[in-house]
Amino acid sequence: MSDVRTTTPPSVLTVAGSDSGGGAGIQADLKTFLTLGVHGASAVTAITSQNTVGVREVFVLPSSTVRSQVEAVVSDIEISATKTGMLANREIIETVADLAASGSLPNLVVDPVMVAASGDRLLDPDAEDAYCKTLFPHALVVTPNLREASVLAQRSIASIADMEQAADAIAAFGPRYVVVKGGHLEGAEAIDVMRLPDGSHKLLRARRIETRNIHGTGCTFASAIAAFLARGEEPEQAIEAAKEYITHAIASAAAWKIGSGRGPVDHLWRARQNQGLL
Repeated sequence: MSDVRTTTPPSVLTVAGSDSGGGAGIQADLKTFLTLGVHGASAVTAITSQNTVGVREVFVLPSSTVRSQVEAVVSDIEISATKTGMLANREIIETVADLAASGSLPNLVVDPVMVAASGDRLLDPDAEDAYCKTLFPHALVVTPNLREASVLAQRSIASIADMEQAADAIAAFGPRYVVVKGGHLEGAEAIDVMRLPDGSHKLLRARRIETRNIHGTGCTFASAIAAFLARGEEPEQAIEAAKEYITHAIASAAAWKIGSGRGPVDHLWRARQNQGLL
């Protein structure tokens, strides 16, 4: 008789946009959940037509449809952690905040998708304000990149000290942990700043990897944090484990040639390593 494991994996919900190129959004989240051993569920906020070169079209779903998806999932599946990505507009942000306030979105990790890689703002100021005032108070972890942190903290960021000050400003909105991602700073290392609930800061260091294949790194990092939280890790350890995971994912895909622009990271590097494919 075969040895069949019956342990049920924890479940994680992603509330985010769909990336037709497969490198970011819910596609990246579900791949990350899979490789980290958790069951992934999703609520789609927007459908994007994009590839490795850019975004051609965005169709935003009604906030009522986003709510319906989340309520369908949580009414049937016990969710251990939640990750949000592209929320598109104020109505969806407020809907997700309302769901979080009701207790439907435990261990909430918010990746505030606000600024494109080109530097273009993806949300109007009204929607950005909704992030701060309605959603962040319910977040366990918030993971802005440098451009997003600059918008949220309303200050320029050019150093580690600036990142720490920005993290403090964002923490004032209510999230327990803030991770300001420093991948766009110059230097031999990619350094993120983690602000802890006691107000102290911890630097997350990793070697800088020269590659164009960085599409979806923010989505992947946040979804990895949610996966580790669902597996029972404490927030600080979950964030550190996610940093290690995304660093390997970038390194593993550094030489890939998927598309002609910014390719995806290797979400399944652990599984491919175990199969002897790396």
